[in-house]
Order: sequence, then structure tokens, then C-alpha cells
Amino acid sequence: MAATGFHMLSAVGLCNGEKHKQPLGVTLPPPRRFSAFSSRLVDYEQPFVKGFWEYLEAAKDFIRPEDNSPSRWFSPLEKSKDPCDGAPLLLFLPGIDGNGLGLIRQHQKLGQMFDIWCLHIPASNRTSFTDLVAMVERTVKSENQRSPGKPIYLVGESLGACIALAVAACNPEIDLLLILSNPATSYGNSFLQHLAPLVKALPDQFDLAFPSVLSLIPGGPLKRMVAHWVRGLPEMETAANIFQDLVITSTLTSILADTFRRETLLWKLKLLDAAAIFANAHLHLVQAQTLILSSGNDQILPSKFEGKRLRKKLPKCEVRSFKDNGHCLFLEDGIDLVSIIKATSFYRRGSRQDYVSDYIPPTISEFNKSYGVNRLLEVIMGPVFLSTTKDGKVVRGLGGIPSEGPVLLVGNHMLLASDKISLPGQFVHERNINLRPLVHPMMFTRLRDGLLPDVSVYDMLRMMGSVPISGTHLHNLLSAKSHILLFPGGIREALHRKGEEYKLMWPEKAEFVRAAAKFGAKIVPFCGVGEDDFLRVVVDYNDQIKVPLVKEVLKRVTAEGPEVRGSLEGEEGNQDFHMPGVIPKWPGRYYYYFGKEIKTGAEELRDRDKAKEVYAEVKKEVERCIKFVKQRREEDPYRPLLPRLHYHLQHGLLSQVPTFPF
Repeated sequence: MAATGFHMLSAVGLCNGEKHKQPLGVTLPPPRRFSAFSSRLVDYEQPFVKGFWEYLEAAKDFIRPEDNSPSRWFSPLEKSKDPCDGAPLLLFLPGIDGNGLGLIRQHQKLGQMFDIWCLHIPASNRTSFTDLVAMVERTVKSENQRSPGKPIYLVGESLGACIALAVAACNPEIDLLLILSNPATSYGNSFLQHLAPLVKALPDQFDLAFPSVLSLIPGGPLKRMVAHWVRGLPEMETAANIFQDLVITSTLTSILADTFRRETLLWKLKLLDAAAIFANAHLHLVQAQTLILSSGNDQILPSKFEGKRLRKKLPKCEVRSFKDNGHCLFLEDGIDLVSIIKATSFYRRGSRQDYVSDYIPPTISEFNKSYGVNRLLEVIMGPVFLSTTKDGKVVRGLGGIPSEGPVLLVGNHMLLASDKISLPGQFVHERNINLRPLVHPMMFTRLRDGLLPDVSVYDMLRMMGSVPISGTHLHNLLSAKSHILLFPGGIREALHRKGEEYKLMWPEKAEFVRAAAKFGAKIVPFCGVGEDDFLRVVVDYNDQIKVPLVKEVLKRVTAEGPEVRGSLEGEEGNQDFHMPGVIPKWPGRYYYYFGKEIKTGAEELRDRDKAKEVYAEVKKEVERCIKFVKQRREEDPYRPLLPRLHYHLQHGLLSQVPTFPF
């Protein structure tokens, strides 16, 4: 089996979950021409057709109608390439097809983060749902005993999602993380539940017709053929692409004919029914952290609504929706499971999330995709970045920022935290430094559902390295020599009142100075200026709480998120959530000015008074930076939007627009 690029796990592993590195002597049917499979899983930015062809080629070897061998695990990774040290185990549980190849487009990237095992259920296998659950359960228990400090990931699609939920319900003491794609728990509300009587009543010719119908389900090759016309490519290229998709459709029909013969289809429907009943009856027992991926264009199951239902049933559940995708989510264009895991902070190697050791920075393609949506805003904002070198010289760009960490960048929050749009991206683009912003925990979790936006709106910030603010996380980031972004004013500054532009709302305690001193970190004070060139607050928090009904709503909204600084008195401790009423202004320009670094050491750590002096120095420097920029921006001929747009038209969209002299 080494020629296929996959290797089966030991037959003993079918009973107790033990993994043997050598390929099985039993296996899968003889491979076809597939010796180059591993080498083709290199570029995962490849087009859909190539990825789908690989799925079809692999499926030909895995699907044999007469194969009634036991269900078994196989590893899609090359035997010579072990996953990284400490990588958790990922068990892939397939959908109704049962071949276990649903993650084929994801294998290479997932293999850098996980040890992957995939479950293969032969087409003619008649293992009951409870027996499938028992098999996975034995594997989970065995691997948990082998590595008790590591979590185990269960990634399931449709039927496999029900198996994952059942295993989690029966084993609440085991650290499981579930990633469920279009769970079949919605089977009772789908057209599939009415299909069995129809299949029994139709003549034998139905065996040939049904696979052809399945192959035309939107989200598959048919969707691709329609897309080719819409793209407006040259006629010859469009015709070639459509012909290739027709070949795929024909091949897929042949594979479906082998997978879903009448007897097999009836068994699969019976299996889905049993799976949905069992999983739904045990949802109240599931305590595992769960991520549900719901397709909005799933033509087989009502997945769009099922994700929302399960979100209310499961205590530790998040949902991500993909409105234009079909049932086989992991095989479709633009779906990258690794990126999804990163953006949802769903990756950990131990029993608890470690935002330092578990963090995997975005790749270049992930960075471009994340910040591509902000490109228009960047042009409108026209941000100017200034920094100060060691000798006190002010330079354009981020050249004055220390390269070696730990570095603590401390500044003021602008209205609606608009500074988060430009800062992380500029550090990556110009200095290849991945900033770790300390942010409000409500970007990561909710205590209850309500009026706050879903945490999914913050996925880009989490992908780029944001961390929930806490003393522990600051300590860990400093110890890892990170470049950390800190706004001591928190949401009180970001949601400031009328007339409070650029007013610092910092707490009295100098704790971040003492934390920085413990690791000899450099503190770089900075300012952001420009919010008053874009928005004006007309209805603030003080106005809103004058209305009793609104005041009560704001209290409920604040209670939806975790509390920060609840023990502080005064304005610094007033971290209530609300949305200021603002009106837009004709766009001006944003400016970020980083002052001269302030070194810390043992003296600030030992002497609290000395730490307070440094704290006051940092605050004073931020205020100086604000004053400097507010004065000098009056001399910037490109502060208004129109002169900048004219400059871009003359010199190109990526050109650096001049600013005031400094």
C-alpha cells in the first residue's frame, strides 16, 4: 500500500486504537496508477479541478462494491514524515460515502499540525452505528491513555459528525475537540428521510439513474460549469474548462454508482437515521469544545439552520457559516480547514489554550486574504507611520521599532478601535513582525447570546495574533520575546464620549511596567491620530443612559461578555459596551507616531515608586506624540482624501503618499 501514498494502520488498531507505523498486510484493493500522489499534495492554493481529480483518483482505489472488509483507519501522511513534536491526534470521520478521503485537499497543511488518521468504511460494510461509535471510542480511549495531556480532534462530516457527537457524549472525561461539517443531526428535517420508501418502489433501472442525479447536485461539478460562463473567459478556455468538468461529472457518476447501489443506499439511509436519532438524544451530554461548519447551499441536508440549532443545544459551541458552499465542504474551492482553525483559535496541543506556544502565524496567502478586505479602507485612511530611532531621529515608516523582543508598544485607543485596521498589517508588511495585540476577551467568547455581534466578526484579528487581555497572557508573551500591542485605556477610550478625543483613560496602577521590567522589555510609547477627521460623536454613553430602556439594554449587553477591570472605580473601570452615535465626515488621514523606546530592568521591578515614574513617563510621551501629530498634520497637503487619490492616480495605488515635514 505504500504506492498509494496512504498507509493503513495495524489491524490490532481496529480493536484498541493502537497505531503501527508499518503498512498493513491486509488491505485495500490493489492500487491503480497512484504512485505520485504524495508529491502532488504540494500546492494547496491549487485550483478545484486538480484537487477534485485527486479525490476521484483516490476514490477509485478505495471503493469496491464487493469489498465487505472491516472498517479501519489509514494515515494519509507519508510514512517518512512525522508531524511536528507534540502534535495532537486528528481523527477524520467520513460522511455517507465512507471512503475517508473527504480531507484530501487539506492533508498536507493539516499534517504540519496534526497526526492524522482517517476512518475508511467500505461500501458494502454493514457495521451498525453503535458499532462504529464503539470502534472510534476504543481508539479515542487508547490514544488518550497513551498521551493523557493531549487533546484529540474529531473532524466529522454529516454521518461522521454524528459519530463524533456520540463519542463525545459517552466520554465527557476525555479532552475532545469537535469540528463538525454539515452534521447529519438534521436528517429528520431533510428530504433523505423520505427517500428510502421511494428507492424500494422504483424499478431496477434506478441503480443507474440515481448516481447521475447526485452528480448534478449544486456545489459539485455543475456549479463549476456554471461559474465558467460567469467568469467571462475566452470561448476556447471556457469550452476546455467545461469539457474537463463534464469528464469529472462522468467519473464521479461512475464512483457514485459503485458507492450507492440500491442495497447500499438503503443501508446508508438506515445508518443516517440511527445516527441522527442517537446523536440528538445525547446532545445534552456533550461537553466538548465544538466548532460547526455550516454550508448555506447544502442540497442534501438543511445545514444552514442546523448549525444555529446546535449552537443553542451545545454549551461550548461556535458556528461558522459558508453561504455559497455545498454539502462536501472540504472539497470545495476556497475552503482551508487550517485557516479556519487558526482564525477561530481552535488549535491547542495541551489541556489548555496557550496563546504563545499554540499560536501559528498566518502564511503569506492567509495574510493577503485577511488584509485584502481592508485594502480600500487603507487607501481611504492613507495612514502615515513615523518612528523614532535610538539617536532620537524621526523617520518615515517603522524603522525605529526594535527588531528584537520583548517589545511593548503602548498607546491610545482611537474611536471604535479603528487603529486595529492598519497597525498589525503594516508591521507584517514592512518589518515582518507579527504583532500580538492584547484585546478585550469578548472577541473570543460570550457568556450568553444576545445583542453583541457574533465572535466570528473578529476572526481576522485572531488569525493575526490577537490575545485576550490578562496579566498571565502579558507575562507569557513577554517571556516569548513578542512584540505586544497594548492599549491601557481599553474600550473606555475606544468608545469615548463627546469631546474626549485623544484623552487618555488609563488606570492608576503601573502593572504593565513591572511586567515589562521582569523581562527587561523595551516600552515604545506611540499615538494614533485621525479619528476626528473621519467621525464625530453626536450621541454618547451619557446621552444613552438617560433613557431608562436604553440603559437597561446596555447593562444586558455588557453582561453578555467577560468582565474587564470590574474592580476598578471611576471612569477607568467603566467598560460598558455601547455603540456611540456617530456621523461621518469628509475623510482626512490617519497618523501613527512611535516615540523613543524606554528601557526597563530590575530597578522598576523592585521599586514600585520607580515603576510609577516610568509609567508616568510613558503616558507623558504618548501625550507628547499626540500633540506633535495634531500640530504638524496641519502642514500636510495630502491630509484630505482628494489630493491623495490624485497622487495615487499619478504614481500608482501602491505608492507612498508624502506627508508633513518632520
